[in-house]
Amino acid sequence: MADDHTISREEYWADKGGVKLCLYRKYQGSPEGKPVLFLVHGSSMSALPAYDLQVPSRGSQYSVMDQCALHGYDVWTMDHEGYGRSGRTENNSNVSQGADDLRAAMPVVEKHTRASGFYFYGQSSGSLRAALFAQQQPASVRRLVLDAFVWTGEGSPTLAKRRERLSEWRSNHVRAIDKDMIRSIFTRDKPGTTEPQVVEAAAEAQLSYGPLIPTGTYVDMCANLPLVDPSKVQAPTLIIRGEHDGIATLADLAAFFTMLPNSDKQLVVIPDCAHVAPLGQDSSRFYRAMFAFLDAGKTG
Repeated sequence: MADDHTISREEYWADKGGVKLCLYRKYQGSPEGKPVLFLVHGSSMSALPAYDLQVPSRGSQYSVMDQCALHGYDVWTMDHEGYGRSGRTENNSNVSQGADDLRAAMPVVEKHTRASGFYFYGQSSGSLRAALFAQQQPASVRRLVLDAFVWTGEGSPTLAKRRERLSEWRSNHVRAIDKDMIRSIFTRDKPGTTEPQVVEAAAEAQLSYGPLIPTGTYVDMCANLPLVDPSKVQAPTLIIRGEHDGIATLADLAAFFTMLPNSDKQLVVIPDCAHVAPLGQDSSRFYRAMFAFLDAGKTG
């Protein structure tokens, strides 16, 4: 039996109309009585490269799951359809389908935690998935953290560049990735905001699943925004933005933030940070902001 200092790891499977979805769970000691935090991955990295990255000489410093487990959370994540170990179909795994994945996963989480309302964190297009799910399933979402979020996409230099390949991505349900593509996630906004060894570890971890990932969230972010109605997101919400993140302008996020109906809301800018705050040079600022917001829900 694990002692109080051991982080345990478990795996489960959900079924979405015949598509198998792989779920991962971590907690320190016993999960009993701990709030449940569900992490939602983005467009180009599946669950474990994004949230359970193990970097040589850095230990679990860059594992979001480990850091959250050590802080007292029962932490879950999943590979969306077409990613990681989950089933692959002809679907392009767009944002709406990602919300469907979350809906399919919830009975599994509820069964094993005996809880019915959870904290959610989403990064990049994962924040769109999480926000849409919160809009559709408000009873399931106690608190919501949207990191590297985008609402309308107006003025986004990253999306302007990405639209140059929109017709290509619309024509296929998958796109090819390589190490240079993964590296660009960390260098396109401001090189040097993430340690080189972290970038390489992330690229190697993601490519261990193969060179193809779905196109759906790229198409959505280039052509179909906005996908979320802020007036229908009822949960207390924290929006986190890296100072140098080109996926959305501050004005775009501020407009979304203003329309959120719950007065328990925050908009935080992380200095010296780009698109992937948890894997940045100073991830401690990210964790301070997120944990302060989530911890407030323990007594709220």
